[in-house]
Amino acid sequence: MTSPLGTPNLMLPAAELIEAMTGSDVSLGALLHTPVKLIMSNLSNANVTLSISTNGGASFISWHTFQSGEGIILDDDLWAFPKGTVFSANGDGTGSFSVSYTYINGWN
Repeated sequence: MTSPLGTPNLMLPAAELIEAMTGSDVSLGALLHTPVKLIMSNLSNANVTLSISTNGGASFISWHTFQSGEGIILDDDLWAFPKGTVFSANGDGTGSFSVSYTYINGWN
């Protein structure tokens, strides 16, 4: 895939959103870019419920409960969570929850 200028689009890594689980809702942070590839990983020893807000954190939906060690890869170049999406996680175990993603250079 190339940009309208004929130069290749570069997929770049964004900073990982990762926090330790405490048994309460923990903010993982917001997407700084529109993701192209997204990896969500429960790195704890207990189930973790991931909640997502697409309105800047004003309201959240419980999106998926991850089993201990479960991960999901969202790999879709046509559909993505919007820039600014906020992630929150809640789990009782020892360990962390991670959201990692890549984005295309020049796209928001």
